[in-house]
Amino acid sequence: MRTSFEIGGIRVAPGQRQTALLPVPALYTNAAMSMPVTVVHGRREGPCLFVCAAVHGDELVGVEIIRRLLKTKKLERLSGTLVAVPVVNVYGFIHQSRYLPDHRDLNRFFPGSESGSLTSQLADLFIDEVLSRCTHGVDLHAGAHHRTNLPQVRADLKDDEARRLALAFKAPVVIDAELRDKSLRKAGKERGIPVVVYEAGEVLRLDDVAVRAGVRGILAVMRAMSMLPASAAARSRLTPLEVRRTTWMRAAASGLFLSKVALGAHIRQGQVLGRIADPFGAVETDIHATQDGMVIGRLNLPLVHRGDAIFHIAHFERAAAIAPTLAEFHEEIETFDIQRPANMRD
Repeated sequence: MRTSFEIGGIRVAPGQRQTALLPVPALYTNAAMSMPVTVVHGRREGPCLFVCAAVHGDELVGVEIIRRLLKTKKLERLSGTLVAVPVVNVYGFIHQSRYLPDHRDLNRFFPGSESGSLTSQLADLFIDEVLSRCTHGVDLHAGAHHRTNLPQVRADLKDDEARRLALAFKAPVVIDAELRDKSLRKAGKERGIPVVVYEAGEVLRLDDVAVRAGVRGILAVMRAMSMLPASAAARSRLTPLEVRRTTWMRAAASGLFLSKVALGAHIRQGQVLGRIADPFGAVETDIHATQDGMVIGRLNLPLVHRGDAIFHIAHFERAAAIAPTLAEFHEEIETFDIQRPANMRD
């Protein structure tokens, strides 16, 4: 008989689901605060996967991904355990802010400290109660303020297991991303727990393609880990584009920014990607691509200062594969169906 899963003082029996409320420091109004964690504990043995979102409190795409994930009927056939944390940074979430009240970025404070700053305490709680109980992890993010990202997975591709999960996600782009010091990915690596990051959409916005791709990707990862049974209907023909190098293009002038290329566009060196004009129309500056590549991130705000990051460009050898890969991705996303229990329809 499989043992129960324990977290936050509760025990989740095999075949059951429960939500634990992990206590975090109260607000200065003395209002109690907690980090909700939903555990789906399968009847059969298997890996333990955590999926978390809103490490940055204004990144809502991942919250919606987890909401839809927890409603799918597919979890009824789960082997192993799913630990879902839709809102890690509960303080930033209620204030629609990337940061915590102490103005720190949680993803630069792992593994944290029980006696440190508010941010450090939250990081310590997540490591102790969530990451340390799991075997694998998926961390959901969105583009920074006024920037949107093409659905992409970032992972340490030198780690065989992280690479396997990243490719299984079936996002159109997989980036070999260095491990940032004090990030959640780095904390996982130091404990032998592979963690991959899914990036898509923009903060404070819900993008349906980004959300559907995220749900589909997590389910695909769970199948690759044998947590869910294989499905012929869910089989993907998509081969993700592996990227070893990316660069940011920055504004060469200040003014009104007018983009001429979309996310996913295949660009060529010298191509005009957009234009920056001063508000009076006296000076206009074209933005030329400095190298061939693909647009995987873009500024949406039409106001820039010189030096602002405006285009995130991925560079790789398989340029001819960009168009067919994106076409296959969008076709599969359009036909993706999230099966929900009959009493849980949107």
